[in-house]
Amino acid sequence: MRITFLGCGDAFGSGGRFNTCFMVDTPNADAGDLRFLIDCGATSLVAMRRQGVNPDSIDAVFLTHLHGDHFGGLAFLLLQAAIEKTREKPLAIAGPPGAEQSIRAAMEALFPGSGTTQFPFPIDFISLEAGLAAQVRGVTVDAFRADHGAGMQCFSLRLSIGGKSIAYTGDTAWGDNVIAAGQGADLLIAEAYFFDRVVGKHTSYFQIDDNAEAIGAKRIILTHMSDDMLARREEVPYTCAEDGLVVDL
Repeated sequence: MRITFLGCGDAFGSGGRFNTCFMVDTPNADAGDLRFLIDCGATSLVAMRRQGVNPDSIDAVFLTHLHGDHFGGLAFLLLQAAIEKTREKPLAIAGPPGAEQSIRAAMEALFPGSGTTQFPFPIDFISLEAGLAAQVRGVTVDAFRADHGAGMQCFSLRLSIGGKSIAYTGDTAWGDNVIAAGQGADLLIAEAYFFDRVVGKHTSYFQIDDNAEAIGAKRIILTHMSDDMLARREEVPYTCAEDGLVVDL
């Protein structure tokens, strides 16, 4: 299993980083090789092009929540495929309830008239539910309710396939969801928005570090860092994500 951090930035481009978008390549015994995204922020299509990734190669997208820096790139990815007719294979999009409506609303806002686009390839929209495991393209998806507010459901996710598991906190205030999602995972990708301050409904580095033993993940990589955290990343004992970072599990 290979994870490529196409984008690891926050919503505001701190450090000149692309919005959140992690690409996972893994063998799938049921359907051959599988390539999926964890979140697809607004800048993700640019990030893919920079890394030489064909957007049409994506088999599935797993969304933690419906903020623009985590799902907004799907408007561009889907429209490019529809307009240029470059894609034929199916795409699965799994996330909080309302994902399809939010994606189409984003398309309409950005490109008026595009919200009702009929795609020339199958799209399977799957609503995840906290506490109920789902099977998507051979991936077992466990969603844990995250505390990020904004009047919508937000998740931390745990994705398992081929005996490996990746957990991602998403954006969330510290809570038991982080421990549950990351418990014993091969890799926990953890938000570390600030170093030692709690700002809004986000997780800070010190909360991850103070609870690392309870989480018990085999490896932790920090992401979604503000300028405050980026300035202190040399002080931490964990890998801090960079755009283009590649990790093999």
